[in-house]
Amino acid sequence: MGVESCGEPQEANTSGDMKAQLEGEGNDYAIVIHGGAGVIERGNMSEDYEAGVRSVLAEALKLGQASLEQGTAAEDVVVEVVSFLEDQPQFNAGKGAVFTYEGINELDASIMRGHDLQAGAVSGVRGVKHPIALAREVMLHSDHVMLSGEGAVEFAVSREQELVPMEYFHTDRRYESWQRARAAADAKPALSEDGKFGTVGCVVRDLKGQLAAGTSTGGMTLKRYGRIGDSPVIGAGTYANNASCAISATGHGEYFIRYAVAHEISARMVHGGESLGAAASAVINDQLAAAGGDGGVIAVDAAGRIAMPFNTPGMYRGYATPDTAWVGIYGDEERE
Repeated sequence: MGVESCGEPQEANTSGDMKAQLEGEGNDYAIVIHGGAGVIERGNMSEDYEAGVRSVLAEALKLGQASLEQGTAAEDVVVEVVSFLEDQPQFNAGKGAVFTYEGINELDASIMRGHDLQAGAVSGVRGVKHPIALAREVMLHSDHVMLSGEGAVEFAVSREQELVPMEYFHTDRRYESWQRARAAADAKPALSEDGKFGTVGCVVRDLKGQLAAGTSTGGMTLKRYGRIGDSPVIGAGTYANNASCAISATGHGEYFIRYAVAHEISARMVHGGESLGAAASAVINDQLAAAGGDGGVIAVDAAGRIAMPFNTPGMYRGYATPDTAWVGIYGDEERE
């Protein structure tokens, strides 16, 4: 089994999925998902809500696992699973996305495949039900990598992507969070901690050994001035290269952009000869944490080995291989 084993949990402000990074033999296929990292602690959510999150994560894994076992390509599995997560109101992506300062839901997403480094991304889109599917359309049917705003929506119409009324994205939980944050805002509004995290992502190694990664988010609560985070930025929030790994990130996007986190992990593997686990842990728990950047990544390498480091108290996460499936929330939960 190619799952890297976990050591003792770290302190809450630097918690990761493991200290020791022990490589396995790899997996015929692997899928890893996340639903965001942040201040996720026991006692901060009801038992029913926690059970609901775990159930959704498990269902997403089952969906992706079934497709992989049927021989579905990695990039198609990524779109399928992330689209499912975009429909779940527990996360900050699609339905349930956070609100901007003006009280609008604006969505970002990106996808990349590892065999030819093709990628697609959209930013600041409104009314697109599945931004991850639109990002794939950009990758497959345009000459560009990233489209934004009204132009991205115009492209969505041309590609017959599903549009929905803006009310579709509204959930009471996110709206009430926005109301509290907006009421407390001053000339330089503080960004809500609840609104930083909740991004969803998926990385896959399929039966043919192909890698792909995708990420989708509503961004930050109270974001202004057309702010764009790391989720749609190739090399920051999403990256895939068959020579190294596939990465999807979640956290405080400005730091992930500055440190080109997703690509940095790949580069350490390609140029430094580091294992996936060692590279991912060094970037998240050492480099990023030292700079004050909160968050984590999910990752799979060319052999199907998995890493899920994070430097926050918790991260919604899970994985499935031919041998096992597992979901976790808190920093002290060890993988099977």
